[in-house]
Amino acid sequence: MELKKLHNLIVEALEDVKGNDLISVDMRGKIDIIDMMVIASGTSDRHVQALADSVVEKAKKAGATVVGVEKDRAWVLIDLYDIIVHVMLPDTREFYNLEKLWQLEIPAEKTQTV
Repeated sequence: MELKKLHNLIVEALEDVKGNDLISVDMRGKIDIIDMMVIASGTSDRHVQALADSVVEKAKKAGATVVGVEKDRAWVLIDLYDIIVHVMLPDTREFYNLEKLWQLEIPAEKTQTV
């Protein structure tokens, strides 16, 4: 699946279930194993799981490759081959601070275009 289409599908799936603080990061030139990373927050354990389920369901329906899903109570990682999706509780997201790890400047509108 084309990167832009997959990215849009992920964003739509997260927005459909009211994901919070959605950020998309272009990883090309930073790391060779993925092209994009999408990060979103959920308000509770159930919300995190619902967000992740929405992404996986829409990706599979669209024919995207779901390489794997790693689940924890506070964090779900979805590997869609070219894009990794992280869905976390706010405290977990703040602790790991993936945005800072990759030394990113967060744009004002939060979601970068592909």
